[in-house]
Amino acid sequence: MLRTRFTETFGIEHPIVQGGMMWVGRAELVAAVANAGGLGFITALTQPTPDDLRREIARTRELTDKPFGVNLTILPSINPPPYEEYVRAIVDSGIKIVETAGSNPEPFLPTYREAGIKVVHKCTSVRHALKAQKIGVDAVSIDGFECAGHPGEDDIPGLVLIPAAARALTIPIIASGGIADARGLVAALALGADGVNMGTRFLCTQESSIDQQVKEQIVANSERDTQLIFRTMHNTARVADNEISRKVVEIEKAGGKFEDVRELVSGARGRRVFEDGDLDAGIWSVGLCQGLIEDIPTCADLIGRMVSEAEELINARLARFVSA
Repeated sequence: MLRTRFTETFGIEHPIVQGGMMWVGRAELVAAVANAGGLGFITALTQPTPDDLRREIARTRELTDKPFGVNLTILPSINPPPYEEYVRAIVDSGIKIVETAGSNPEPFLPTYREAGIKVVHKCTSVRHALKAQKIGVDAVSIDGFECAGHPGEDDIPGLVLIPAAARALTIPIIASGGIADARGLVAALALGADGVNMGTRFLCTQESSIDQQVKEQIVANSERDTQLIFRTMHNTARVADNEISRKVVEIEKAGGKFEDVRELVSGARGRRVFEDGDLDAGIWSVGLCQGLIEDIPTCADLIGRMVSEAEELINARLARFVSA
């Protein structure tokens, strides 16, 4: 048993988290992670309305009696979703763990606290993690440069970012980015983290709702098969290397602006990748750790394997380096 501050604070068995992923964080995956002893998050905005979120939470409860949470990412938008209504759906449904990301979650913290909800905030830098700690979140998930999606603009990989965060913070830290197996879990714990968050690895599991062709492509890809888009716009995103992402990079290098790539990077096109298996329909997020993924296991097999191999690494291999 790998017991940490995070498992104790959040009431889970293993220090392994499946964070929110757009179009992916649904009941079947979240429940499978929870039943295996990890912490899974429903992605609130994957659900078209707050009422749909209520139904997804209820559906998850039909599949597990273990703890799980909801991710609510708040980003600037011309036509923003009704965030307050999604928060109310979370509270009314009795959820006790929320993962926040994007903008500062402070406006919603009093509502969460009043409902007895613990908050994990996703950050990409120590300075942002310190601000999150100051406003009162219960833990931070800190993303290194290896991660899928938005790694921030500092380009600091986990090997430096995790111990830097551990040195500066007093609340539990979840390491995110580049982690896909027991070696990553043990390394993160050694660097000062209290657990790990995995997106790409859980994307490639049997309970993940994405098309089988996408999962097989992740297995086939190496750590070199990603692209960094929106670099010139200071909104870097790590996505799979495909026809669309390469075209976006070319347009940026030629001086193009967001308006020139807007249609290529639309969420509707990315959703088609996951749902239809058309790998070049749009951009889709994936991390460098795809180069470590060689199979498509169940969540139970994945988490069980990670924990048992991590214990073996700690008790056997690493113990050999300690003098008697």
